[in-house]
Order: sequence, then structure tokens, then C-alpha cells
Amino acid sequence: MPLPPALPAIRVLRRDRRGSSSPVVVDTADGAYVVKLRGAAQGTAALVAEVVVAALADALHLPVPPRRIITLAPAQPTDDRNDELADLLAASVGENLGFRYLPTARTLRADDLARVPPDFAAQVRWLDWLTMNPDRGPANPNILVDGSRYWLIDHGAALPFQHDWAAVTEAAPVRRAAPFPHMFDGIESDLLDWDPLLTAIVTRATLDEAVAPIPTSFLRPLVPAPAPTEAVERRRSAYAAYLWKRLRGPRPFAAGAAEHAG
Repeated sequence: MPLPPALPAIRVLRRDRRGSSSPVVVDTADGAYVVKLRGAAQGTAALVAEVVVAALADALHLPVPPRRIITLAPAQPTDDRNDELADLLAASVGENLGFRYLPTARTLRADDLARVPPDFAAQVRWLDWLTMNPDRGPANPNILVDGSRYWLIDHGAALPFQHDWAAVTEAAPVRRAAPFPHMFDGIESDLLDWDPLLTAIVTRATLDEAVAPIPTSFLRPLVPAPAPTEAVERRRSAYAAYLWKRLRGPRPFAAGAAEHAG
């Protein structure tokens, strides 16, 4: 599904402290958005990961806050006068990625785990396996709770292969790696039961649809300059190809638990 039309920021209200990527809360004509900035430490690669993982979560009916491109102007008005933030905003002029701000949501806590449905936990673990997301551990679950609903957030650390394309080989997508702690490690759920169901949903067409909304302005800085349109589009396709190879197996997880890294 394509992202809605880009929306200009009216004013930066403050930093948002719930995520690990130092986003900002921005006022727009469509209300408040939490905006992941292109000038942050991982640059636009983190924004690419956010777009792709959110699209796959949508396909699996896992809730991610609604998102759209938010543009920042030079000398963007801001209520936060911190010099460090001013530098970050200056480095983020142009297209950034916004997620609908959820004012009543809070971070998932350890005492919430007893209420998390095991099937939901299994599906989240499977998504994190597919996208090689290392960042949903007990100290930083990247799940918000809003009443009885859970929202998945902050996927900028997923798709780690994109940081070193030169190291990607035919075997890389299914290479076994050391596991990492996951927020749902203590919840009983059998990924082998869910795996065929979720694999049937995430077809090659689904992967192509997940990478299609990545803005060219996010991809172009990741392709060696000069970056003609053909090179940018090959890089877009490379994300779908890598994830497709992961889906074709073999699966590096055992019954009841996942090896979360590829």
C-alpha cells in the first residue's frame, strides 16, 4: 500500500523519549506525528527498515501506527531550543517518516506479559525473525500498550544486512547467527505451527509491495554516487529478494523458540 501524500511539519513540539531513535513529536495539519529523522545516527537506512517492516506487519495484521512522509523545512519552527536537536533538524530537511502520535499509549512492561495472547507473541516473533530485528528485548520492547491494544514501533534496527551489501552472499539470508533476547521469550508459543500460515501470507508479491513505498529520497543516499534511477530501483528490489530467500528456508528456529538473527 503506498504511503499517503507527504505532509509538511508546522512545528516541532518536543523529542519523544519512548523510542530508541530520538524521534520528535511534530504538529501537522493532520495532527501530531512521531517523526523518525533522516539526519539521525543510522540515516535513511533506519527509515527504509521502518517502511518495510511496517508494511509487512500490515500484511500480517499486526498493528503499527499509521504513517506518512513528513517534510521538514530549513529553519523549521520548534519549541525545543536544544542546540543538539537544532543540528539534527538541520540535517533532516526534506522527507522524513512520521507515525501517528498515540497520546494515551505507554511502553509494554514486564507485568503486562501475562495478558499478551501467545498467538500474538508468536506472530511478532516470526516477523522479527524474518526482518532480523534485534530490538525487541526486555529492556526495550518497542511495543506500546493502549487499552487492550498493542502497537509495534521502532523497527529502525531491522534489516541489518543493508549496512554492508558487499558482505551479502547467496547463503547470507539463511545463515545461522547467535540468538538475542526477545521480549516474548517467556511466552509459550510454537513458531512451527504459525510458520506455514504466515509464510503463505508473505508471498513474493507481498514483499514487492512492502518495498514499493520506500521513498526514493530514502534509498538514494544508500547507493554509491552517482546514483541513477536504475541503481536505486535495483537496490529497492534487493531488499525484497533478500527477504524472499529467507522465506524459502531453511528455518533457523526450533519448536517453541526462535533464533531471532539470520
